[in-house]
Amino acid sequence: MEKNLAIVAVVLTVSCLLSLAYCDDGDSDGINVEGQVYCDPCRVQFPTRVSKPIEGAKVKLECRSRENETVVYTLEGETNDKGTYSLPVHKDFQEQICEVTTVESPKDDCNEKFDDIERARILITKKNGIESKTRYANPLGFMKKETSDECKEVLKELFPDEDDMPEEFKKKIGESK
Repeated sequence: MEKNLAIVAVVLTVSCLLSLAYCDDGDSDGINVEGQVYCDPCRVQFPTRVSKPIEGAKVKLECRSRENETVVYTLEGETNDKGTYSLPVHKDFQEQICEVTTVESPKDDCNEKFDDIERARILITKKNGIESKTRYANPLGFMKKETSDECKEVLKELFPDEDDMPEEFKKKIGESK
């Protein structure tokens, strides 16, 4: 009887250990944060048809506590030849605020950060009903030091009625009245 009880105890122990080893808390595969970094030749701080992807741009994912803004997680990455980055995250940050920011551009002629610190907020959790393991961040960018000549045409396409064009954009293309 004792021998049978010992065998049952060993089997239960091994079974419990195996279940712990193979358990899936929903985060074992992680989440991939993807996005793109572009060069803004028009200095309008949003992508246009003349924007180009930046290869080798550095980005940073940072997750902060909602309560006291303490940084609890940081991950850096770099864009590929299409200006796209992919950051693998193997934790759940449902209770934190996570954002991707630009760090550095390798292009000397397009390395100026946007006026406001540009951030792409991203939800990193599997507990929100989204089946995909990929989260897509809004595009991030750097500006050229001077507005390109082609931008005048681009902005007129975006704002056919000149009165609708923001004054700051008119100044950038030299059309301010």
